[in-house]
Amino acid sequence: MIAIGSDHAAAGLRKVIQAYLETNQIPYVDLGTDEAPSDYPVIAEAVCAALTDGTAEMGVLLCGTGIGMCMTANKCRGIRAAVCTETYSAKYTRLHNDANVLCMGARVVGEGLAVEILETFLQTRFEGGRHQRRVDMMMALEVSED
Repeated sequence: MIAIGSDHAAAGLRKVIQAYLETNQIPYVDLGTDEAPSDYPVIAEAVCAALTDGTAEMGVLLCGTGIGMCMTANKCRGIRAAVCTETYSAKYTRLHNDANVLCMGARVVGEGLAVEILETFLQTRFEGGRHQRRVDMMMALEVSED
C-alpha cells in the first residue's frame, strides 16, 4: 500500500500519480488535499503516520518543490524521505538509503517525468549489505521523544 498526499500546489500531480497507481493496480490511500490554501506539514504528517502505523509500506508526498514535504517527513520517526527530480536519484535513494517516502515538486518535474521517477522508486529494492549498516547509523540519530 502506498500513502499519497499533496498540498494544493501539487493536487494536479497527485491525480496523475493516482492514475498511474490505479492503471498498475497498486493499492494506495489518498490523504489529500485539494483544498487551497493547505499546510503541507499536516499532509506530510498524515502520510508518515500511515507508514509508522503499518497502513502503508511507502509514501509519496507532493508540493510545489518537494522540499517542504521532505523536510517535514524527515522529522517523523522511522521516515527516510528523499526529494527526487530524476530517475537516478530515485534509484539510488532506494538502493543505498532504503528511502520509504518519495517527495517531488509539481513546479519542478513534469507529469511524465514524475511517473518515471515514481516507477523507478517503486521498482527498486534496497541493496542491504554495507548499506544496511549506514542506514542503521542514520536511524540511530533520531532523537527520542521520551
